Amino acid sequence: MAGEGRKSQDLEKKIRGLLSERKAILLAHNYQKPEVQDVADLCGDSLELSMKAAQTDAEVIVFCGVHFMAETASILSPDKTVLLPVKTAGCTMADMITAAQLRRRKETMPDAVVVSYVNTTAEVKAESDICCTSANAVQVVSAIDPGKKILMTPDKNLAQYTQKQTGRDIVYWEGYCSVHHNLTVEQVEKVKAAHPKALFLAHPECPPQVLELADEIKSTSGMIAYASQSDQREFIIGTETGILYPLSKANPHKNFIPADPHMICQDMKKTGLLEIAEALEKMEPVVKVPEAIRIRAKQAVDRMLAIPRD
Repeated sequence: MAGEGRKSQDLEKKIRGLLSERKAILLAHNYQKPEVQDVADLCGDSLELSMKAAQTDAEVIVFCGVHFMAETASILSPDKTVLLPVKTAGCTMADMITAAQLRRRKETMPDAVVVSYVNTTAEVKAESDICCTSANAVQVVSAIDPGKKILMTPDKNLAQYTQKQTGRDIVYWEGYCSVHHNLTVEQVEKVKAAHPKALFLAHPECPPQVLELADEIKSTSGMIAYASQSDQREFIIGTETGILYPLSKANPHKNFIPADPHMICQDMKKTGLLEIAEALEKMEPVVKVPEAIRIRAKQAVDRMLAIPRD
């Protein structure tokens, strides 16, 4: 164990040196391994990380997450080099819709406003009218002309949650995050029975029947903020288990219980310290969104950012 600890320390030191040498910034999503979060410059939600990185003078962005997140960083920072340490780190939900599929659906709904979750490829964003996050989907849909039809992609659970909150008639894509979609009512009730005083915080990617049991429905960063501000001491967390680390780190005297310990995204766990060091040494794999796609995708993101926040 001591040898492993020393090896990790050496890798961390190497990474920090390479980051300085490359004028790079290291971003880690809230679902990443603890050692990755610890060495990162910034941790958080995917879009929030890309926006913060775009405001820095870093020349290189190393994104510890999945492919669509690195694409978003490239969309917002076209002049920076974006590295994704593990090329195969993808997202099953983002893969459930292609730009060609969306174009075909749009042909059947020519007057609809297409709202796409940021958990999509750059090509899908480019075919969309506006983007949304799990934190602002309700605000985005509420800002759309009431006379317009809405097509929401790709997450049907986020779409159904948004539909319930806004009362809007939303046609939704049949996509989902398997990590969240597989959380069941029976599993949540079992954990709630074992921890009757705990508040249940659920991510809106969970199925509607699971969200019915939630005390609060929040994005990952929303969960961290809520738990930090709450007087409650115990929480059941309905999202990928990687978030338990930043939650506990920010609130060491509070107890966080996974709604299901099997809520693990294998793609998010592909990145480790060795992969980060190798990416910085070799300056690859590079993720670069073609300019024609980037411009259109950025328009969808910019429209979302132009909506006033509550």
